Amino acid sequence: MMDRRAATRALAGAAITGAALLDPLEGWLQPTASITRPRRRGRLGVREVEELASTARAFRAWDHKYGGGLRRKAVLGQLSEVAAHLDEYQVPKVEQRLYQVMAQLAGTAATMAWDTGLQRRAQSYYLLALRASHAGGDMVFGANVLAGMARQMLYREQPQDALELVRLAQDGARSAAGPRVRAMLHTREAWAYAAMGRTAAFHRATTQATEVLTDAKSAEEPYWIAYFDEAELAGTTGGRLLELARQNPKKHAEAAAGEIRHALARRGPEAGRSHALDRIGLAQCHFLPLSPEAHPVRREHRLPHATSRSCLTT
Repeated sequence: MMDRRAATRALAGAAITGAALLDPLEGWLQPTASITRPRRRGRLGVREVEELASTARAFRAWDHKYGGGLRRKAVLGQLSEVAAHLDEYQVPKVEQRLYQVMAQLAGTAATMAWDTGLQRRAQSYYLLALRASHAGGDMVFGANVLAGMARQMLYREQPQDALELVRLAQDGARSAAGPRVRAMLHTREAWAYAAMGRTAAFHRATTQATEVLTDAKSAEEPYWIAYFDEAELAGTTGGRLLELARQNPKKHAEAAAGEIRHALARRGPEAGRSHALDRIGLAQCHFLPLSPEAHPVRREHRLPHATSRSCLTT
């Protein structure tokens, strides 16, 4: 169960990897426990909760467009307010929706912390978002949170942990996730395989993502996954191929450039940040084959590709 004290503990946590991270997350697949505790009676109605949800959506859209952590304190202020409302007794429908809003705010706080280099804090927000998703019965957004946690493990050079997180997401949301979410999870899976040097598995997972995404036009899915379209898939694939090209430019640089050009041709005006990062990646595709040998780019000099974000996301 989530409550205000649990939220505080989650926010104070430190980044962890391996079994210490993965084993406790197995509980995400279990039904939510229900306990009764005395609390003050709250006065929130459905309309007030939906206003909080609209604010969470606005913060998420702003972060997707601009990135960075300029509004992180505002997001945390809203997160604190939602936690205070959950410390009161709310009718079940309102309480469930509050948990969902908390999950979305915590997910946005995680990506903002990520953008400003606060990796331990980002993981704490991810864990809070996952617990709130579970309490709110939103397994699909929880899968999105796990995908964000997987991305973090990939940048910490823990691809096996990332793959386990993706598989946990796929198991938990298998019956509820729409094609865009499933395609996004396949790209995270592909990223883990690429980081392991498993090129054949990378191509298999990427093909699965492409096939699943063809069903997205006729499906209704949450607003937060609407960004994942053909352009996003191409940009994500190009970013992963670029990483492979750093090891073998002759084999992968041309394919990476082709995917990134495909993404650039199809991105909308709202994806300015992704446009910029795609162009940086495209330039690297052209320079890599000119090198006498492929030198891995030092970790601290890598720019995270915009399409690898959890929310965006997460």
